[in-house]
Amino acid sequence: MMALLLVTPPTWGQSLPITGTLGAVGSDTMAGLMLRWGETLTSRYPEVKLQFQASGSASAPTALMAGTTRLGPMSRPMSTEERDNFIERYGYPPLELKVARDALIVVVHRHNPLRALTRQQVDAIFSTSRACGAEASIRRWDQLSATRDWSFGSIALHGRNLASGTHGLFQQRALCGGLFRNDISEHPGSSAVVAAVGESANAMGYAGFNHLTPAVRAVSLYDDDGIAITPDEAAIQSGNYPLSRYLYLYVNLPPGASLPPAEQALLALIMSDEGQQIARASGFVPLTPSVLDAQQRW
Repeated sequence: MMALLLVTPPTWGQSLPITGTLGAVGSDTMAGLMLRWGETLTSRYPEVKLQFQASGSASAPTALMAGTTRLGPMSRPMSTEERDNFIERYGYPPLELKVARDALIVVVHRHNPLRALTRQQVDAIFSTSRACGAEASIRRWDQLSATRDWSFGSIALHGRNLASGTHGLFQQRALCGGLFRNDISEHPGSSAVVAAVGESANAMGYAGFNHLTPAVRAVSLYDDDGIAITPDEAAIQSGNYPLSRYLYLYVNLPPGASLPPAEQALLALIMSDEGQQIARASGFVPLTPSVLDAQQRW
């Protein structure tokens, strides 16, 4: 259950003498977004600075437990083990805030004729276990009807490294918890995955939605009703796109306590209209009013 502050959050932009340096450790996917929020915060409060270490989502719970940061951005939810370890250390759960919407997308080269895949096909391409139910692995382009005449032989795969929340969430949701192939080229960031796929006509990869470029094309995914869903803003915000996800900010906040003014100002910005438009400008999808309203007492 999400911990709640027992005070009303400040309104973003109100005139308060705020100073201090904020530290955050976590998601590489959220690096640009966190820095933009930080720049906007500093423009309003010149004595406040945000320092962000983009080490991957897996680094956020570790840093929060160690007390080296109060803020941990993650592109996936904390696991039960990570949450339990935090509770064991502090005696209370971390505050969990949804801060934007995003999606995991499968990308191919811009000239590739492939338009859509089933969940079973994605699993058969990226995994060795086929836990989603595919009968056989897919290793070559001619095994897919749309690319039967695509004369590039084997599918060269690209993905994220183990520290990435994108890696873990793709494994959980796209591979049904199965095992990745060991010949996937792993990259420290989604931008590197997209760049590699954009440079090679026989490549396929998975990345965050906000890293989509003209060099690649996002593949639509079939939902449970057999409808091919394109990862656009409306489908991601509604959750109709099968690999939609929230982006999170975890905060070390004791029950009944108040955050320091600088942290309060950052959270007020994130939940404001201006903060959510910054999320959109960064390639993510704003939260719906209902989700924002549910988090007004953080």
